[in-house]
Amino acid sequence: MTEPGHARPPSTNELPWVMEALLFVAEEPQPLPALARAAGVSDAAARKALNQLAADYEARGLRVLEDSQRYQLGAAPEFAPYIENMLGTGPGQRLTRAALETLTIIAYKQPCTRAEIEAIRGVNSDRLVAILEQRGLIDNVGTGDGPGRPKLYRTTMRFLEHFGIKSPRELPPLPEAQDETPIEAEI
Repeated sequence: MTEPGHARPPSTNELPWVMEALLFVAEEPQPLPALARAAGVSDAAARKALNQLAADYEARGLRVLEDSQRYQLGAAPEFAPYIENMLGTGPGQRLTRAALETLTIIAYKQPCTRAEIEAIRGVNSDRLVAILEQRGLIDNVGTGDGPGRPKLYRTTMRFLEHFGIKSPRELPPLPEAQDETPIEAEI
């Protein structure tokens, strides 16, 4: 048996399960370098093991969630109704159309400021940003360079869990802007 803090490097076959154990005990999303360091492997080896773990989970009730090089375990979206039954969450947790609109803007523009959100929505969004932050769907990740050093917001792992996606890269593409040049009719 090895001394605490001096674990032997795992074999290639064992590494996905080491990643699973690390993610299981982590209370917060973990950056790739921290997972690699804990396992005693390179970032590339850790990423490969996480991809293998994610593939193994595809037929099971868990998913590996990834957001900007941070990883976390989450439930598969198809099992959400059962989780809601157990935890007692549900209709009271639904988001309003305005909250969804605000969250969509943040998801696609992240990181973004409240002023950027309001420029797109055309209305004050203070309350909606506060609600989304309270629910853990968005997080303040620093300040921007603009006047007053505005707060920057981005989506969280809870956002990924809530919408059943593994990464913001899975968001559907935005529709292409319509060409606004008028078509002249032939006379």
